[in-house]
Amino acid sequence: MLYRKISERLKEYFSSGSDRLLVIDGARQIGKSYIIREIGSAMFPNYIELNMEEDKVGERIFAEARTVDDFYLALGVVAGDRMKDKESTLVFIDEIQVYDHLLTLAKFLMKDGRFTYVASGSQLGISLKNTSSLPVGSLDIEHMYPMDFEEFLYANNVGESVVRAMRECFIEKKSLSESLHGKMLDFFKKYLIVGGLPQAVDSYVRTKNIAEFRRIQSEVHSMYGIDASKYEAEHGKRLKIRRIFDMVPSSLENRKKRVVIKDIEGKKWKRSEDYMDEFEYLISSGIVLEVKAISKPSYPLIENSGKNLMKLYLNDVGILSGIYYHNNVNAIMSDVKSINLGSVYETAVAQELRAHGYNLYYYDNKKNGEVDYLIDDSDNLSNIPLEVKSGKDYTVHSALDKFLSIEEYNVRNAYVLSNEREVFVRNAITYIPVYYVMFFENAPVSTEMLL
Repeated sequence: MLYRKISERLKEYFSSGSDRLLVIDGARQIGKSYIIREIGSAMFPNYIELNMEEDKVGERIFAEARTVDDFYLALGVVAGDRMKDKESTLVFIDEIQVYDHLLTLAKFLMKDGRFTYVASGSQLGISLKNTSSLPVGSLDIEHMYPMDFEEFLYANNVGESVVRAMRECFIEKKSLSESLHGKMLDFFKKYLIVGGLPQAVDSYVRTKNIAEFRRIQSEVHSMYGIDASKYEAEHGKRLKIRRIFDMVPSSLENRKKRVVIKDIEGKKWKRSEDYMDEFEYLISSGIVLEVKAISKPSYPLIENSGKNLMKLYLNDVGILSGIYYHNNVNAIMSDVKSINLGSVYETAVAQELRAHGYNLYYYDNKKNGEVDYLIDDSDNLSNIPLEVKSGKDYTVHSALDKFLSIEEYNVRNAYVLSNEREVFVRNAITYIPVYYVMFFENAPVSTEMLL
């Protein structure tokens, strides 16, 4: 079984007897159902799994289950012999957002307390917005992402003791040995190719066959596009979700890497506000990562963010590198000088930061230039700029230098992430190897709907 950090959260929840329903939210094909199934079936002798997508296109047993009794009756049809008690019976409602009335019903199922429940969902943010009666106080929503670099290391048999020792080096601002650095950089480059989709990682670990895991990545990417097209059709609007989604890889190749609004429909008068529904779908479904522009940072960053000048990254770096380089690994593994890997490295860092609890921002100022990422610095009530460098000129960063020179920003620390081994501090900038991003940790990415 591939190790996922969310396993500990699931075990804690299943043992807690909580009166709020835990919902694991995230894009499709990132391993939500798999990890719930593995942990749930191991901890509960009576494990019941209900897939609402299958129900909707099949017998629709749960389509009209709007009361607790209705739900139990429907549940009895498919799993009557496994309906025991709360301690021994787990009911897993997969893709719960398909029937938004089940989100409302969750409050009453949890209050009734007959069984233990857990759910998963995709596009949950959209579903909750459209739910007529929000189950306030009844849901704990945990956001899940593709496998991060640490999980990728464990999948490749790197021991926990090694990761722990590396974490200590990061905290103490120490460099790894030449041999360990070489190994970690090699793994990181392979992560840029394989990414974090569990099926792709499993395929890589078992077969090392690039054609096989590239096929998986391509299928998932196509599935995301098909889902977007279905959503557009079902909602009867002339949305441009699929168009924006398809534009993301090429947008990242532009110098500014921003979504160019006029290119979506070729209409110069259009503004970002005209595509709010499209952006909301792409972000809420988890298939892209949103990075908001900040022109004048202060703490907390969310107070100064907006939808203008937004960047979108794909949710998985392996999908992106597959689109760019297909089955050719030399561009990444051999550092081909003619290839600019900036978009790939930035996508991996965005993926890592988001999975570790950070909202994503970047600095954009007409006078001073751009800095790749800003994260909140709660210790100093300020923020920390991060610059990602894929080439050898990692100490050249004029925009970051200008950013740090502005006293009113009150910035105490900055980081430059690169392929270089040596860790050192110069002019308030800490230079670290890019794989150390795995140790940047914020509060968990979760949403508790409290009374």
